Amino acid sequence: MKKLRFLVCALLISGGLCVQSAQAQEDGVGLRLGEPLSVTYKKFLDEFFALELMIGSAGPNSQGYYQRAFERRPTVPNAFYAGHSHTGGFSINLRGMIHEDFTGDLGISEGVLLGYVGAGAQLRSIGVNYLYTDPSINPNIPLRDRRTNIDFGGEIFGGGEYYFDELPISVFAELGLFVQVLDRFGHLRLQGAIGVRYLLGR
Repeated sequence: MKKLRFLVCALLISGGLCVQSAQAQEDGVGLRLGEPLSVTYKKFLDEFFALELMIGSAGPNSQGYYQRAFERRPTVPNAFYAGHSHTGGFSINLRGMIHEDFTGDLGISEGVLLGYVGAGAQLRSIGVNYLYTDPSINPNIPLRDRRTNIDFGGEIFGGGEYYFDELPISVFAELGLFVQVLDRFGHLRLQGAIGVRYLLGR
């Protein structure tokens, strides 16, 4: 029954129409190890709903992603893609999530385990250094073009967070899916992470 209620609440996340049994948890700041690698700040607005701000470093997309991007928008009409490298990834996420207390269901005697699902928006950017040739000039001379690739879209995710009884920290793990709106509509990226937060209310 609790799992059914959790699913219903997930569908109503944007409306705030559920009331959960989980006790209120403290706000926390910490480190998220995964994609994207981020500093995270999580703030509970009530007993079940929290907002999270993440600022960090975005990883690159696949090689084929950037090759297709160059071929769609070549530096010059005769440009031939020869390779690329990437530098300086940046990302910022704003997310909302609902929580359900699974401590009793799993027979946990110490601490609190909250499951959560949510959705949010993500902005990513990364520098891409293209290497190309221009056969109309000389096919053996490598040329360079530096660009900034910017992606924006939405994400859905779910995970679990464990709060220790005696320590002012929590640990979490999650898995999600990022769906691009810009610059390539519909492109999907699987994301996941583990992390730790220091609880500010203790």
